[in-house]
Amino acid sequence: MDGVYYIKKQKNMTSFDVCAKIRRSLKEKAVGHTGTLDPNAEGLLIVLLGKACKCLPYCEHSKKEYIATIKLGIKTDTGDIWGETIEEKEIPMITEEQFNDVLKSFLGPQVQIPPMVSAIKVNGKKLYEYHREGKEVEVKPRNIIIDEIECMSFAGEIKIRAVVSSGTYIRVLCEDIAAKLNTVGTMSSLIRTRIANVSIDDAITIEECTMENIHDIEDVINPEYKRFEVECVKEVMQGKRIKLPCDDEVVMLTHNHKILAAYEKDGNEYRSKRGLW
Repeated sequence: MDGVYYIKKQKNMTSFDVCAKIRRSLKEKAVGHTGTLDPNAEGLLIVLLGKACKCLPYCEHSKKEYIATIKLGIKTDTGDIWGETIEEKEIPMITEEQFNDVLKSFLGPQVQIPPMVSAIKVNGKKLYEYHREGKEVEVKPRNIIIDEIECMSFAGEIKIRAVVSSGTYIRVLCEDIAAKLNTVGTMSSLIRTRIANVSIDDAITIEECTMENIHDIEDVINPEYKRFEVECVKEVMQGKRIKLPCDDEVVMLTHNHKILAAYEKDGNEYRSKRGLW
């Protein structure tokens, strides 16, 4: 089975758990996802099956939308409510207007330091492995972009919606928001509601995965890659070089409007980078 599922991940499941369950239920060996969600987070997870797994490097996931709640007054070692409290601080009087002004200050390019519970590797080892061992390592900041951010609820609980670039850590954003409010805070819930043009409204549960609701590989390929319709299918499948009226570094070759292969620029020709048949 080749294609894509938009899965509505539940809490207390890892992204690996979701893939493993689909692998067993559909008896499909090749199953992967385009971007992990923490076990305590829920929401949209894009799962690739069969030949679609080859498309992972070319999937569109540069922008993601999240809804998160923030608990002010406490800071944890994981940046979320499920970690151990390491600091408590008084919450100053804050109006909703002041809170909105703080949110607006985060719009645009930002620099963010990834949390120690992330899977980013330092010296060949994941940060969360250092965290489990109680070791501190230097983590390089990374550039992110926050395109949209707004307050969805201010009474009782603080809930925000944010559209961010890939690689943004919402738990860190929650902590940074709290710091600008002159207190500490931690993320208490997280829902991913959109990845690029795919909405959680289009998602299904694992139990609903059937041939009828599987999506085409083309649906998640980054539309910025130029497409070239070709008839020389045999030559492409043999990895032969071709000339194209283009200067882009990577392009997609299609046949009958179905993606056949990714080709990359090499001098004045293009060579096969990855077959997607």
